[in-house]
Amino acid sequence: MKKFGKAYKVPWRRRREGKTDYRARYKMLLSRKIRAVVRKSLRNVIVQFAEGAILGDRTLSYTHSSELRRYGWKYSCGNVPAAYLTGFLAGLKARKANINEAILDIGPQRSTRGNRLYAALKGLIDSGVQIPYDPDILPSAERIVGKHIAEFSRRLKEKDPKRYDRQFSFYLANGIRPEEITNNFIEVLSKIAKEYNTSLPDWIKRVGE
Repeated sequence: MKKFGKAYKVPWRRRREGKTDYRARYKMLLSRKIRAVVRKSLRNVIVQFAEGAILGDRTLSYTHSSELRRYGWKYSCGNVPAAYLTGFLAGLKARKANINEAILDIGPQRSTRGNRLYAALKGLIDSGVQIPYDPDILPSAERIVGKHIAEFSRRLKEKDPKRYDRQFSFYLANGIRPEEITNNFIEVLSKIAKEYNTSLPDWIKRVGE
């Protein structure tokens, strides 16, 4: 059993629970800039814009990946394509609220190159929100549009049809083909862009060809 001395200081509850990195948060608050807060769970992605205040953060804009259903998104709300779409939608909503720049806040979540957090960041950037970032951390265009999912499902269907039917049973039961995720991605992105009267990023047009 681990023992602690008299000088041991019990970390604050949210730090113990892995919800808040207070050192990083303090540095961001000192910047006095609005934070683009990105959080993920197994099934969803959340993006909100917040500013620090004496009594706690004030949320200026909030976007949940489940909102993508309204635009016709048929697939998981927790994968890389959904994270990008959520970030893109969140950025357009923020710009409508006159938020044009921010700094990224991923909290204590693990920073892994190309993961869902950075897919959402790419969506925010493509929406026109200015956020400092390193291009090397972003996922590839192919992953963002879901080509890795489409290719995996096609290979699985050819090599092991039974496993394909089992792994994608929910989609297939609802008449949804995993191979068509990229087409659905482009459709949803186009609907979001149209609603906010903006154009699609050039790289989306190229990768969708």
